[in-house]
Amino acid sequence: MTITDTDLAAADATGATPPHPLASLSADEFTRIRDIVTAAPDFTETTRFAYVGLDEPHKREVLAWQNGDGPLPDRRARVMLLEMATGRSTDTVVSLASGAFVSTVVLDGSTGQLPILVEEFEAIASIVADDARWVEALTRRGLTVDTVICVPLSAGYYDFPEEVGRRILRVLAFRMDAPHDHPWAHPVDGLSAYVDTATRTVTRLIDATDLPVPETSGNFDDPELQGPPLDTLKPIVITQPEGPSYTVEGENVSWGNWTFQVGFDTREGLVLRQLAWTDAATGASRPVIYRASIDEMLVPYGDPSPVRFWQNYFDTGEYLFGRFTNSLELGCDCVGEIHYFDATMADELGNPTTIRNGICLHEEDFGTLWKHSDMFTGSDEVRRSRRLVISFFTTVGNYDYGFYWYLYLDGTIECEAKLTGILFTSAYPGLSADGADYPYASEVAPGLGGPYHQHLFSARLDMTVDGIANAVDEVDVVRVPVGPGNEHGNAFTKGVTRLTTEGSSGRVADASVARAWHIVNSEKTNAMGRPTGYVLLPQESPTLLADASSSIAKRAEFATKHLFVTAYDPAERYAAGDFVHQNPGGDGITKYIADDASIDGEDIVLWHTFGPTHFPRPEDWPVMPVDYAKFTLKPYGFFDRNPALNVPAPASSHAAPGAAGADAHCAHHAAADPAHPHH
Repeated sequence: MTITDTDLAAADATGATPPHPLASLSADEFTRIRDIVTAAPDFTETTRFAYVGLDEPHKREVLAWQNGDGPLPDRRARVMLLEMATGRSTDTVVSLASGAFVSTVVLDGSTGQLPILVEEFEAIASIVADDARWVEALTRRGLTVDTVICVPLSAGYYDFPEEVGRRILRVLAFRMDAPHDHPWAHPVDGLSAYVDTATRTVTRLIDATDLPVPETSGNFDDPELQGPPLDTLKPIVITQPEGPSYTVEGENVSWGNWTFQVGFDTREGLVLRQLAWTDAATGASRPVIYRASIDEMLVPYGDPSPVRFWQNYFDTGEYLFGRFTNSLELGCDCVGEIHYFDATMADELGNPTTIRNGICLHEEDFGTLWKHSDMFTGSDEVRRSRRLVISFFTTVGNYDYGFYWYLYLDGTIECEAKLTGILFTSAYPGLSADGADYPYASEVAPGLGGPYHQHLFSARLDMTVDGIANAVDEVDVVRVPVGPGNEHGNAFTKGVTRLTTEGSSGRVADASVARAWHIVNSEKTNAMGRPTGYVLLPQESPTLLADASSSIAKRAEFATKHLFVTAYDPAERYAAGDFVHQNPGGDGITKYIADDASIDGEDIVLWHTFGPTHFPRPEDWPVMPVDYAKFTLKPYGFFDRNPALNVPAPASSHAAPGAAGADAHCAHHAAADPAHPHH
């Protein structure tokens, strides 16, 4: 890209170069946004900032500017404001250059509420403590408001008449026996309060049944519970004496043939932008993905009990999981030669706040990249693989989630979710009269239940495979029956189906036919005359298990399929829609595909749902070992040959450092062995 006179005119009074149009908002910019918004006449002492983020310009504007064919796009911010006293909610776009309000929409709640504020969470305990019904229900169980902690949770949408147009949270209680006692071990089951956070009232109390509060310990950090240390483990030391192989300039990263930008958003957390592969021979940059993020995360529970049927959490859209990003520590969360990026956002007063070391960047050895010992020529070559890791961790209540993006030397891209933390627990009701287990939860400790649930992540993949003219082919294995041309029955082939419109793009993974989705460029070809492309390889797992008629299925249509494809629209950012909290449904993907636009040879976005279905185990208590879910994007015809041929041979480690032969390389010619069998 080049900086034009117009761009220079946009520089601030200090003469600084204006930021890239996609650069994350800085602390100074958050301050400017706060000052613009708080100066408005309708801003009051009880107005809070529910969300502040970059309002990204249209892709074509950014690409035109980068190509020198257009001006620097106006830098804008999207600001969502909640008036705490009345519940009045607005969605506003402001220009950082002019300080003007570009647009303002007042929300009436019919299509959802603004995300839940931390201030609302913190108010819940005092609200329910003032309700005589809540206090009486606790007293009957031998508890007081001082011996329980209240867990406020998103309400979902169930068309309760008293909730129309109101900001509602649902509340469960857990007994906490001491300041350092983990309350998740002691759920107060059978009791729930529904709270209007604006009027500070309990709109409905559910007091369904009295179940014993479990007495097990959940104090995983107690040395007595941990037991004797496993002291046979010896240190593993990871060193890069010559430093890392990547370079970082601001948010721009280059590593191997890869270039990209690291970004951060309060809602989505880690965002990767403009991933491209640089051709080693020509120096040309070939785009692969314009923008990649986890745009939504749904955690639907399967227990239909009176106090749990509504447990369906959208951790991204309802809670803004980026704001709960962990500050990572060297040697604990990340090991090796690390580069950290801070995560900067606005707090609920609009002030900039920074999470130190919110994003981690490092390299990892990843075993063998390619290898062959040839029986005819004697060639014996091996190369080591490594990957670049870009990651962050966020803690949403009881669960901790890590999101890891991996880039490989052969052009592969992976996204992996790591799930750990503490189960959301219930009291386990025990066996039924006929001796059957409770059908909707596991007993993970005596009297303690782990309700069955899912974790369904939505990855928004704004693709630019060799450019913006892309299409998706669904490729399945096809068995060929015995017959002419296949007399011995050994044949199989593949079937290719082009996804042509948004309405037909909802697809489900199928391991029985090795289903994969090829994202191909409809205008570019490789040396074989075939379209250049990447293939999305899903990790097959169930989609949303709730009934199709359920409220959650209407609110989260994206989760009913593993894949949707839409034509690019900068306003279509989130799989469940912009305003997820108490959204009645019909938003997000449902709305995006309604016009059935063409996706054949267009600028397209993939929405990929992945994640595990969790039947908790006793081994998941009191803290859960990491579980994993991922998907992979591999080049398929994007290159004319193995793109990792030029990776140097590694130094041999057969000899001790400094000894003769220590600098030998893992590439040599062995004697040919004609008796070596073919495989």
